[in-house]
Amino acid sequence: MTKDSKSKTENRTIPVNDNMDRRTFLKRSALAGMAGLAASVAPVNILANTNMPEKQEQFPDLKFNSNGKFKILQLTDTHYVSGDPRSERALKNVAEMLDTERPDLVIHTGDVIFGKPAEASLREILSLIADRKIPFAVTLGNHDEEFGKNRREVFDIIRSIPCNINTPVKEIYGVSNDIITLSSTTDDTVKWVFYLFDSNRHSKLPGIKGYDYIHFDQIAWYRNHSQAFTKRNGGTPVPSLAFFHIPLPEYNYATRLDTRRVMKGNFGEEPYSPHVNSGLFVSLKEMGDVQAILCGHDHDNDYAMQWNGMFLMFGRFGGCDTVYNDLKPSGARVIELTEGEPGFRSWIRIYGEGITQDLNYPEDFKTVL
Repeated sequence: MTKDSKSKTENRTIPVNDNMDRRTFLKRSALAGMAGLAASVAPVNILANTNMPEKQEQFPDLKFNSNGKFKILQLTDTHYVSGDPRSERALKNVAEMLDTERPDLVIHTGDVIFGKPAEASLREILSLIADRKIPFAVTLGNHDEEFGKNRREVFDIIRSIPCNINTPVKEIYGVSNDIITLSSTTDDTVKWVFYLFDSNRHSKLPGIKGYDYIHFDQIAWYRNHSQAFTKRNGGTPVPSLAFFHIPLPEYNYATRLDTRRVMKGNFGEEPYSPHVNSGLFVSLKEMGDVQAILCGHDHDNDYAMQWNGMFLMFGRFGGCDTVYNDLKPSGARVIELTEGEPGFRSWIRIYGEGITQDLNYPEDFKTVL
């Protein structure tokens, strides 16, 4: 896909000519409709404590390394197509990211594939992780179900690949919602929680077009588990990260409607958010555990931004020329946690070039108003 123009810094506007492509139209529509179409959240649905989980042994549990470190590699938007020579770059990028960073966990935030055959495409790109015996989890993107397999079938294929640690959550909207815990090196105390949300595909609301939103039952699921973790931690929220594909409307609010932010990294396109706001950001703030949201979806963004006490972050486009990508070369985002230390470190690794945006969170964002 060609694009009329792009911006690489946060302070530039993005001019668009009259011959708008579909992505540009969706972006303009989203920005115009956000303020008036924010969905209200009924307290009875979100605040209910029914079926509060008391035991969570079913969640994949990982531990810090012997040196007290834990490294997550966020892959996103690999858009791989089996048999398509344009996808060679995606394979090379993923292999280099894995071999150079040697992560303890890989989280792929969606749009894994972009063509048929779906199963072969999924297995080929994800087998690079399995072959290295690295635990991995996936939260699906909007395109993954478009190539002859429905969303559930795609997720089942992913779960059948060795080293996948996704655990299905059956009674809420979406198929790739998940929770992963990280425990101390010395005991089973949960030190970090990683929430994976299925940001779904397209809105099914009458009269509301564009991308889907994270639904109320998904938010209630998160709140219930967050409260349970806090309770078992003596009333103190357990530090957490949230991963999903499509960025929240707050990404747009922060970049276009509010200057009270600190942004570092590449801002090459307006975030492609849903047209409605279901309230996840507010719930994350109320529960007080999630420190950063990490998304994909927007191929020309890899920035990190602090806004209203939350880090709104993008991964680095990890794909190839099967789709538009002006932010080249490909790469990935890395998150490093240290046991006993607050916050985290994150950087972008670029294919064939090395590290950029090596930052400590929140120390390197202290200038926020």
